[in-house]
Amino acid sequence: MARKMSKQSTQVANKADKKPVLLSGGNPQIAKADGDAPVQAYIAAMPGWKSDLGRRLDDLIVRTVPNVRKAVRWNSPWYGIEGQGWFVSYHVFTRYVKVTFLNGASLQPAPPGSGKDPDARWVDIYEGQLDEAQLETWVRQSAALPGWQGFDWL
Repeated sequence: MARKMSKQSTQVANKADKKPVLLSGGNPQIAKADGDAPVQAYIAAMPGWKSDLGRRLDDLIVRTVPNVRKAVRWNSPWYGIEGQGWFVSYHVFTRYVKVTFLNGASLQPAPPGSGKDPDARWVDIYEGQLDEAQLETWVRQSAALPGWQGFDWL
């Protein structure tokens, strides 16, 4: 005999089956949350080659900064050190992934992208163009500097 699921059980099952919505440019819509699980959900939802890049970025950051803390804010993974603040974040765009160092103007050499915030600098990573050695250098330098204190948790 077939068993009916309760309305609540059906809603939970449907929610678990749903993939995150991809926003403009393919950026995954992931709810604000702290810890590794929401960051991994974001990475898993990154479209195409960008998901592999997200795994590589996450692995590189964790390997370089073992005490790193993670969160998702504004539909982007954020990495920081408790008591020091947030130092790096990334975001999916149509053709690339933008990796932003919140204190990037202090890095040597400084990442090439810049905008309104005089402290932040970024690099756009296109398919097949990840320079792991340079990124590791920037991550190591950035994590050693005071980070951004713009939202609670660290």
